[in-house]
Amino acid sequence: MNDSGRLGDLLRELGIPRGGVVLAHASLGGSGLRAAEVRDALLDALGPDGTLVVPAFSPENSFTSRAYKELTAGMSEERERAFRAARPPFDAATTPCPTMGVLAECVRTAPGAVRSTHPHTSLAGLGPRAEELLAVHDPDCHLGERSPLGALYAANAQVLLFRVGFEVCSAFHLAEYRLRPAPPLRSYSCVTGGPGRWTSYEDITLDDGDFGAIGARLPRDLPAEREMAGRAVRLFGMREAVDLAGVQMSGYRKGLT
Repeated sequence: MNDSGRLGDLLRELGIPRGGVVLAHASLGGSGLRAAEVRDALLDALGPDGTLVVPAFSPENSFTSRAYKELTAGMSEERERAFRAARPPFDAATTPCPTMGVLAECVRTAPGAVRSTHPHTSLAGLGPRAEELLAVHDPDCHLGERSPLGALYAANAQVLLFRVGFEVCSAFHLAEYRLRPAPPLRSYSCVTGGPGRWTSYEDITLDDGDFGAIGARLPRDLPAEREMAGRAVRLFGMREAVDLAGVQMSGYRKGLT
């Protein structure tokens, strides 16, 4: 059986919901799989009524992000000022998402793809519900209720971690927004409207440093799990995982508020 056949079997064994909604994070490095092959296998498993969503984040559009700091490492102040002045604004139709991996970029650039409009944490999708699920993404709500994560939670989406760990499970950020008292705010920056036109806004302080540990403490029977090219592939319900993540966070994150 070829790689495409094995991939299709794996997705069926995991229980990809036909006609459902899946939020997928993936790493294909070393797997021998092509991004279009994985995208098409997921769409085939979901069927014509299903919708595939991926993170299409663009952290390079921020001078406080790790991605921006890596881009500007070693620059003189003068050179960095010139870099900032030339930085293009976020454009949902054209801004790439290289840090999210080849599957995300493959979905983002596919004919008919829809993308939310947040300049840092957009999501992209394919399928009949993509426009509906990605329609609301407020500028001061990276990954909370007024972002596509809120809509995906309401839609009872499934989360697929394809050869990646819980460390990158963006759905857990929704649990952060629901903590009470609310997490502290911080300032973020982005380029909008034209090259070098940086603007600032406030949102909660996002912290994914404990996501791996949160995932490890989830009930063993929550994620269905298989293996592809030497790494785990997991599928689980977003609602239950986010709810359980929130319970965990509420027990020890109070010191951050």
